[in-house]
Amino acid sequence: MHTAWMLRITIAIAAVSALSATPALAQPASEFYKGKTVTLLISSASGGGYDTLARTLANHLGKLIPGTPAVIVKNMAGAGGIVATNHLYNVAPKDGTTVGGVQNNTPFEPLFGTKAATYDPLKFNWLGTPSIEVALATVWHTAPVNTWQDARTQEITMGSSGVNSTPSFYGRLLNDTLGLKQKIIVGYESQTHAFLAMERGEIDGYPSVFYSALMSTKPTWYKDKLVKLLVQMGIEKEPALPEVPFALDLVTNPDDKLLMVAAFAPLQSGRPYLMPPGVPADRVATMSQAMMDTFKDPAFVAEAEKRGLGVNSPRSGKELQDLLTQVYTKTPPHIIERLRKISTP
Repeated sequence: MHTAWMLRITIAIAAVSALSATPALAQPASEFYKGKTVTLLISSASGGGYDTLARTLANHLGKLIPGTPAVIVKNMAGAGGIVATNHLYNVAPKDGTTVGGVQNNTPFEPLFGTKAATYDPLKFNWLGTPSIEVALATVWHTAPVNTWQDARTQEITMGSSGVNSTPSFYGRLLNDTLGLKQKIIVGYESQTHAFLAMERGEIDGYPSVFYSALMSTKPTWYKDKLVKLLVQMGIEKEPALPEVPFALDLVTNPDDKLLMVAAFAPLQSGRPYLMPPGVPADRVATMSQAMMDTFKDPAFVAEAEKRGLGVNSPRSGKELQDLLTQVYTKTPPHIIERLRKISTP
């Protein structure tokens, strides 16, 4: 009798516990987000392009999330975005109230062999990007070359910030795959400083400037023929530059093409947004939809364009996830080894 009584109580407690837990588990995202604050954690310092984009996004995102939560921006700069990406993977809340905006190099740092990157990019919940990037090998109009073929026989000096910076990496990549003779001169504090050096004639050019950055910071340079664009780099061509040679069209060696695809993957990821691993799937789906709706929202687009942010080619979280899966699972080991050697000379 005592055993039967205890069994009935155990069953009753389990039933009540299940009932009390059900509403929390099944709570619709609109109810969950109502009255909440969503934090956009940005992996760069305040004032830069990623930060400006995030603050523009925060002005519009909340109204398109069911429950209309408040949206705030916090910065966590360090190690080229790795500090924030590590935090998002290992520390950040997994309830759907934290969204990360990370530099596009960070999803690929583990592939490049960066030991400080203690995260698995394939386990993040990718939400999307408002744009993709195309990089341009750019020289001043007085440079001694007019085409990428000229740069195979004539050495040109290209300014950059550091040996391991993205522009330096892409400069070395084109030297390796296209046989260009770019001499990378490091030590310029920023792209702005390198541009000034180009104007003064100290250097011939810059090995990799994003098309969006060129149009927002120096919108008349190309139109007024102050610069020559030798090569465009990316997974997709820039529609506005049909006359500029596309790097992937210039290589015939299959290994070189595989190397470029892996190296240009960060450009295709644009300015990506994500949620930590372990966030409930319905909240990820809700936030992903809200992100895509915001990227296409006329008010957001107008504000972003006014700020020169270039948000006319959004990609979904699934597209980002597919890109990462392709690069991480399909890139042959010998290509990864070659990529790492170029990345860290």
